[in-house]
Amino acid sequence: MTDNEDQVAGLLLAAGGGRRLGGRPKALLEHRGRPLVEHAIAALRTAGCARVHVVLGARAEDVRARAALDGCVVVDNPDWEQGMGSSLRAGLGSLAGTGMRAALVSLVDQPGIGARAMARVRAGYLDESSLASAAYAGARGHPVLLGAAHWAGVSATATGDRGARAYLREHEAEIALVECGDVARPYDIDTEADLRHLE
Repeated sequence: MTDNEDQVAGLLLAAGGGRRLGGRPKALLEHRGRPLVEHAIAALRTAGCARVHVVLGARAEDVRARAALDGCVVVDNPDWEQGMGSSLRAGLGSLAGTGMRAALVSLVDQPGIGARAMARVRAGYLDESSLASAAYAGARGHPVLLGAAHWAGVSATATGDRGARAYLREHEAEIALVECGDVARPYDIDTEADLRHLE
């Protein structure tokens, strides 16, 4: 691994409580016989992220007990019920002082986005000022690569379920869009109907 490659951490947001799924934490939903959180960690690693931070919230102890999180830095977000923004802040905060120069941010409830799309977006890393995002038919989606120069700005605007959306809208011109529609499907597992995507 070159120095350049070793500067991008995987940041997996896996704190959601699955409110519209009867309160089942999304991290533990089963897909191909394993919890979603394990699939997402494996995808980030395959995409080239040697360091992976996982933000947990809903039923964090159950997730720790039932999922293989070996080798990951597990970050507890006690404010997970405030929405994805709080998890993004917690995750970026956990990367401070690690020497990482960018974070590849992925969501646990998007199993249709795998290592190929993640690797494409990760390849958008040039330096800590980099911003890159997957695109699907030209529309911005996940994963998103945030260079370290942007972490403070993202954290300052990440509220509710908006995550980095407000910050990225302000910096639209700087974002390298990476088309991933040929290798990934960007659906979310949010409702009972979405469970049909799981195998």
